[in-house]
Parts: sequence; C-alpha cells; structure tokens
Amino acid sequence: MKPFTQTTETLTPELAERIDRILADHDGDATQLVGILLDVEAAVERHYIPEAAAYYVAEKLHIKPTRVYDVISFYTALHTEPRAKFVLEVCNSAPCRVKDSDTLVETLKRLLNLEIGEVTYDGRFSIEKVPCFGACDVSPAVRCNGVVYGNLDCEERILDMLQQLN
Repeated sequence: MKPFTQTTETLTPELAERIDRILADHDGDATQLVGILLDVEAAVERHYIPEAAAYYVAEKLHIKPTRVYDVISFYTALHTEPRAKFVLEVCNSAPCRVKDSDTLVETLKRLLNLEIGEVTYDGRFSIEKVPCFGACDVSPAVRCNGVVYGNLDCEERILDMLQQLN
C-alpha cells in the first residue's frame, strides 16, 4: 500500500456530504476513526478510501493525515486503491472449507474468469478469501457489500446470486 502524499485530487461535493453525515453519525469523535473509515469506504462505489477523502476526514477530525494513513495501512479491511463494485468475500475458515467453500471459490473463478484479488474488466466483480464472517450455518456462503448469500452449494445457486447483483 502506497502512502498518501498531498494531492491535487479533489473531493466531489457528493462524497464530502456523505462523509459529513458519517462524521455526524460518529459524533465527530476521532477515537472512532476505524469505524468512520469503514463507513467512508462503504460509501464509495469501488470500496476504497480516495486520498482526497482521507485528507478531508483528517481535516474534519483535526488529526494528522498520517494518523489516517496509519489506520488504513494497519487494517486489511481498509483500502487505498479502487476495488470492484461487488467484492465477493468467501470465508476461508476451517468450518466453511469443510462445507466446501473451496468449490465455491473455484466456481466463482471459472464463471467470472478471474483469480483471487483480480477485478473483472468492467470493474464489477472481484473475489476475496476472508476470515469468518459468521455464516457457518449457511455455508458455503458469500458476503457481498455487507449482504450474506448462503447455501451456495451448486452452480445454479451461485449464478442466481450473481444475477441478483446485476
């Protein structure tokens, strides 16, 4: 992950307004920086924190931009580069692997013609293996943008899930 440097990138008024609402939801409390950044990332279609947004958050919370970068670089759930619109997270824990999450991953890779960590040519999909997200009861499962799609144990169900995301 590359560090932020002062940029000429500008923040859109729409994103600034969304960030202002996020900051208000967190009472402008800098001790809630991780939660604030997670919410900012969720508010950006490509699920990352643009450099201008990071500087804006730092300015509004009256903290140094390096503190924002330190948090982003420490937590693997935060990103500084654009990701897919639909990040398909597949649990990589032992219980889900016993319930055949590996086959789910292989089917997704084949259907979308991409590898783990890649983004489809249109920027719509990527596949990531992640730690447990608490869906063992419906495993194999995918979490996409906070929504869990479970019982993905056949290609038909996987295709149905992908169509729901269109």
